[in-house]
Amino acid sequence: MSARGDRADAVRADAVRLPPVTQFGMLSLALIVSAGIYLSAHLPNHVPLAPAVALLSVSALLLAGNLLALSRVAGFAWRRFFEIARWALLAYAIIAGMIEYAFLRNHASGGPLIVLSLSLVVFAIHVPVLIGFTVARYEEPEASR
Repeated sequence: MSARGDRADAVRADAVRLPPVTQFGMLSLALIVSAGIYLSAHLPNHVPLAPAVALLSVSALLLAGNLLALSRVAGFAWRRFFEIARWALLAYAIIAGMIEYAFLRNHASGGPLIVLSLSLVVFAIHVPVLIGFTVARYEEPEASR
């Protein structure tokens, strides 16, 4: 790579400081998966919901924090982010819908169904955010175009 290309990469890295969206997103997804495994391990018997609700709550807070931190990045490639994230959101909404159908088909109900459904919502939002972020982070900042 030329010196000009290296310099452009360095300027781009200095121009936009990005929050740890990927790290928090993966932690959030790990918490959601843990909650799902916990609930699934107890079904069809009575499930103590407190641990799953705690994992879901922390995961939802991480999602909100990620979105807030990302919204405060000046010069972020929002056009590219939304271009990618909207299609990923469509795909993951369909995936979440199919998983929800499996829950209903297997007669999940009450509190466990609510926690599993809310976990699917967090999953279906956070994965597209991560995909859109991963693509948009390598775009030129919008201010420099």
